[in-house]
Amino acid sequence: MIRRGPDLESGVQIERGTAADGPMPSHLGRLPFAQRLTCTIAEACEATGLGRTKIYELIGNDRITTTSVGRRRLVIVQSLLALVGVNQTPTDRG
Repeated sequence: MIRRGPDLESGVQIERGTAADGPMPSHLGRLPFAQRLTCTIAEACEATGLGRTKIYELIGNDRITTTSVGRRRLVIVQSLLALVGVNQTPTDRG
């Protein structure tokens, strides 16, 4: 939804909202989770079914790898996949 509001300094109508921020590349919204490089803590919770406390505990125990960009902490998706054994064959699981 695009909201329009007056620009108080010039009296010109401007667009506000996500469309005004520029177009989002179409491939970003459809990239499968396993192919992403990183995800947020909330996305990691949703993908694994674990709570935030458990995710942070696993991060503290170096079972999940993260990186920080500014103040934002991002989870490395490959570490989540390794944690739940997505890329393992049945004989690899112990």
